[in-house]
Amino acid sequence: MTHVWVRAEQRPNEDRVGLTPDGAKALIAAGYKVTVEESRTRILPMQGYVDAGCAMAPEGSWPQAPDDAVIFGLKELPEDGTPLRHRHIMFGHAYKGQPSGQILLRRFAEGGGTLYDLEYLLDDSGRRVAAFGYWAGYAGAAVSLMCWAAQQTGGLCGPVSAYPDAQAMRADLAARLDACGTARPTALVIGALGRVGTGAADLCDAMGVSVTKWDMAETASGGPFPEVLDHGIFLNCILARPGTPVFVPASAKTAPRTLRVIGDISCDPDSDFSPIKVYDRTTSWAEPALRVNTDPPLDVTAIDNLPSMLPRESSEDYAGQLLPSLLTLSAIDAGVWGRAHAIFDEHMERIRAT
Repeated sequence: MTHVWVRAEQRPNEDRVGLTPDGAKALIAAGYKVTVEESRTRILPMQGYVDAGCAMAPEGSWPQAPDDAVIFGLKELPEDGTPLRHRHIMFGHAYKGQPSGQILLRRFAEGGGTLYDLEYLLDDSGRRVAAFGYWAGYAGAAVSLMCWAAQQTGGLCGPVSAYPDAQAMRADLAARLDACGTARPTALVIGALGRVGTGAADLCDAMGVSVTKWDMAETASGGPFPEVLDHGIFLNCILARPGTPVFVPASAKTAPRTLRVIGDISCDPDSDFSPIKVYDRTTSWAEPALRVNTDPPLDVTAIDNLPSMLPRESSEDYAGQLLPSLLTLSAIDAGVWGRAHAIFDEHMERIRAT
């Protein structure tokens, strides 16, 4: 019997979950065992999982789970250096040269476990089977506009927090923009045809922000792209990968520009392939804006768990996309899981060789 163990997220400001009670009920009906850890922060109440027939476990008890349990979470594990012996489903952020990712892979090497990275769960055509992209784009555009609004009064964007729903987020943002007393900025979205870009553009449209939408055709030349500097806000919605062109060179800090805010929604500043060269670290809910130039101001916002600002909507959306693949987890060496395992093995060979 395949045993899915849903761990509690231990990262601050992370209220999402990748399996809803209805999804758990479907897994149990298909013959799976589902254990769900208690959580002080999860947006979906525990009672729903109990009613679905799930077993309960204390928060953070996954290291003691049975050897055959598949540990399912979203964000990072505690960085305590312990070897990892289980099979884990999570966003590992480990395959693009990130220093923290290399440490994570070494923990798997030491413990004999396996990472099934959610970013690399791919269908036969190479498309991700599930993604938080739409809500990442939506929230990332909102935070970028918050940063722009704060600039209009000479300030730096203060802490951000989760919202009960998208309507509440839009109402708060509209009030901030209206208080500026100036015209809305223009925005350029690169990756506009993808999930992330669609969410970013939809938020901008809802806020009355004029959007220029670019995708592969507009960036095929490889750059440079002076048009980026001609917009008040630039929203990067393209994942960093080999061959990604540079959209914002380091020289943009001091170049003549209309650009005031960069929303790096894809958020890979420590990747070798990052297309934005004016910053080198993520920002946070407590400090969402990083000022990289003062005259004129240029702020970068790059929060790597943006969908958690809308945890209920993003959880229900993502869990619905992922459930069909979870229902094939009993054949973990085939299909989407087999492809993810092969990617893991490829990167582990490099780790063992160093």
